[in-house]
Amino acid sequence: MTTVDLNVSPMGRVEGDLDVRVTIDDGVVSSAWTSAAMFRGFEIILRGKDPQAGLIVTPRICGICGGSHLYKAAYALDVAWRTELPRNATLIRNIAQACETLQSIPRCFYALFAIDLTNRRYASSPLYEEAVRRFTPFTGTSYGPGVVLSGAPVEVYAIFGGQWPHSSFMVPGGVICAPTLADVTRATAILEHWKTEWLEKRWLGCGVDRWLANHSWADVLAWLDENDAQRDSDLGFFLRYCLDIGLDRYGQGAGNYLATGTYLHPDLYARPTIEGREAALIGRSGVYAGGTHHPFDQARVREDVTHSFYRGSSAYHPFDGETDPIDPEVGRHAGKYSWAKSPRYDVPDLGYLPLEAGPLARRVAAAAPGAAPHQDDDPLFADILATIGSSVMVRLLARMHEAALYYRWVRGWLDEIDLREPFHLPPSELAEGRGFGSTEAARGSLSDWIVLEHGKIANYQVVTPTAWNIGPRDGTGTPGPIEAALVGTPVANPDDPVELGHVARSFDSCLVCTVHAYDGRTGRELSRFVVNEDL
Repeated sequence: MTTVDLNVSPMGRVEGDLDVRVTIDDGVVSSAWTSAAMFRGFEIILRGKDPQAGLIVTPRICGICGGSHLYKAAYALDVAWRTELPRNATLIRNIAQACETLQSIPRCFYALFAIDLTNRRYASSPLYEEAVRRFTPFTGTSYGPGVVLSGAPVEVYAIFGGQWPHSSFMVPGGVICAPTLADVTRATAILEHWKTEWLEKRWLGCGVDRWLANHSWADVLAWLDENDAQRDSDLGFFLRYCLDIGLDRYGQGAGNYLATGTYLHPDLYARPTIEGREAALIGRSGVYAGGTHHPFDQARVREDVTHSFYRGSSAYHPFDGETDPIDPEVGRHAGKYSWAKSPRYDVPDLGYLPLEAGPLARRVAAAAPGAAPHQDDDPLFADILATIGSSVMVRLLARMHEAALYYRWVRGWLDEIDLREPFHLPPSELAEGRGFGSTEAARGSLSDWIVLEHGKIANYQVVTPTAWNIGPRDGTGTPGPIEAALVGTPVANPDDPVELGHVARSFDSCLVCTVHAYDGRTGRELSRFVVNEDL
């Protein structure tokens, strides 16, 4: 049995401490349990507060994706207050949200994932020495430029938002900023430099348009062999190395996915409502389960607390959600083992299921039939899943694929800003109302539900991508997505189970992990291994 302990400051991570227990039988993980070990209580803090408190408090939930928290909190209050948004405001919100994600993409790869590719476990690979040369922390030829250049996109965020992280410039009715032509020009130049020096020169080895022309796994393999620049790029090397060391063969998960969508068309969401959101999305929402695509409907979301350290065993919709903590020692006697709730989605004909959130889920949603002309329509990952299936490699590839896609979108939105038009329209501050706001943070679907009564927050529920992915078993005993993805993972050396780190990091949960490995039959501790340090 293997236990993963996480000790993280609550201001810097979504879920705080995390434990993962895995049972290893004959060198393969047969069972897994995820346990968020720290109570944070942001939803309790917001009760009774001014309706705009969520704009200040929720971005402090996470130091990595605070802009994403602001984005969905602003839209939740827009819906509750029935605001009107000027076109420029929607464009600026889209730009800021996408730039935060663009920063996270190379940082996640080089600083959190690729360093494990230098583990001595892979010394027999003919590509190992090259992996060490590129990805060794601080001295790797790709590590340094990748991490340094990753900061450029949030410089664009700061131009419009005043600062990053923890900006609060998105407010009901728009954004509080007054950019000049110089600001827009500078933002464009920063983004172009990032694209030229990292995205095309180092990561792709080709132009953005060439990569985005790949629509199938066969296309990707042909791209890989098309020329030396692409084959020897960081992406080309990553794919070749993954195929050599087997990262395409485990970490699959249950194969059910959720994307709540993000980025809104400025002409289609001028008056935000729950009902009008889906048609206005550029990055599409959707649920894929049981081999079928379904439209996303926030009314079908529930949070199960059967195995969570909260009172009872309910499964409420977030508008009616309760955050009623109990003593963990008491909870353990009732079979509870995590501070994370278990988000579930009522899939038609299949019932309440755990769903994987994240870049791969977004790519699955983008492949659903019926895209409008303004919406993401990308068949690549549907073909990849049908051809080779999900894995650690595929989950990382989905994340990195979005660097090219989001760059293209941001460049277009920058060109659409009209400096002659307003960026904010003063709202009416309604005393009663309900609002839903959501986005796709770098790690997946991130949503707020707010209930206003008598001019105060009566209820506020946040469902993070990390909760979707690391949530514990529900009332039916069904494992959460990471619990499912860990099953089947081979562990070659229990004294150094790097494979567990690959699976955990492929989800890029806002967590740091220390692993204690135990033999599944004897219970004897075999080792203690750091899976994910707070870099």
